[in-house]
Amino acid sequence: MNIRQKLSVTALGTVEILTGILLLINPVGLTTWIIIIAGIILTLIGIFKIIAYFRLPAEEAALQKSLVFGILAVLAGVWCMFRSSWFIALFPLLTTLYGLIVLISGVTKIQWSADMIRLKKRQWGWMALSAAITIICAATILRHPFAAAATLWMFIGITMIVEAIIDILSTIFIRDHNEDFVKMK
Repeated sequence: MNIRQKLSVTALGTVEILTGILLLINPVGLTTWIIIIAGIILTLIGIFKIIAYFRLPAEEAALQKSLVFGILAVLAGVWCMFRSSWFIALFPLLTTLYGLIVLISGVTKIQWSADMIRLKKRQWGWMALSAAITIICAATILRHPFAAAATLWMFIGITMIVEAIIDILSTIFIRDHNEDFVKMK
């Protein structure tokens, strides 16, 4: 992993930690603002797509779906801005989707551990520990043990913080096993 990739992982981990902290402080408020901001962005993208459609020559515009995409983006954006509570009601579904993403991340880390074992890297244990913790967090999310949506999001905040810290530490302390692939060539 080069320095740029390490910085990218560290930056993403830092954003995950901050988001996790905000989810712990006020999960419904943070999520509402994220939905509203997403709505504003979608609306702006939609407006730009609609304008782009009318600026294109008719033949070129007919081949693209800019007008359709633009109108749908504006509608979705307005919905997000003014009906954010609808999304809040979907917290359990969104939490399940997040759990699936975390599970995929954990399974990916299993392969990274296996790669490191096959490359005879001593640090494979850290990646295996990271995979185990990530999969445990995913399983906990997917089991849906909590009744209240706010509690679910607070748990996701904790999960985000823990996983981000482990990812950052793994990036800092584990040498990249891709270097071994380059040396083998």
